[in-house]
Amino acid sequence: MKKYPSISKVSIKFLGKDCIGFDKLDGSNIFYEYSKNQGWYKFGTRHRLFDKSDPDFGCAIDLFLNKYSSDIEKIIFDNFKKPDNFIVFGEFFGPHSFAGLHNPEILGVENNSPKDIVIFDVNVHKKGFILPRDFLKFFGKLHIPDVIYEGKFNEEFIKDVREGKYAVEEGVVVKGGNTVHELWLNKVKTYSYLKKLQEKFGVGYKNYWE
Repeated sequence: MKKYPSISKVSIKFLGKDCIGFDKLDGSNIFYEYSKNQGWYKFGTRHRLFDKSDPDFGCAIDLFLNKYSSDIEKIIFDNFKKPDNFIVFGEFFGPHSFAGLHNPEILGVENNSPKDIVIFDVNVHKKGFILPRDFLKFFGKLHIPDVIYEGKFNEEFIKDVREGKYAVEEGVVVKGGNTVHELWLNKVKTYSYLKKLQEKFGVGYKNYWE
């Protein structure tokens, strides 16, 4: 089962590097795997596989297939010499989802629909993860997380994210690197999101922070 790499918290080793900052959507990380022999055949979260009968994530399959599948196949086949396999990663969430929780009873709301899926990365067999600028070039016309920053990864930007100067709820995923081997990821969360975590989970908030 292919897992999305863990995104590290703010690291000083990336300060001063060029980057793109994407809105960090608050949901569950889900992958969709395609093979040239089986089509879209495998679906999973960070922790387990699921199918359409799954009570928690089953609806995420048709959401993705109806919204993205044909467009993504065309983009991949037009630009990557028909690879044997590729994996698309997306965020699954509802209007009230919080810290990976989607159940209305747990969230204390009447309902948490409609659900949505937004893709944020693609891994192509024998190519690796598509670089941030190439992701924007190839997939930018589809529904992807908003780009909220382009420039140097620096202390001012980190401070501005923390203090809510950008229109994001949870925070920002920062991506940089000009080759697959140089690719790096960081995440910066807002203080307002930290407050919500502390109110919801008490001392357990650290499990959901950076």
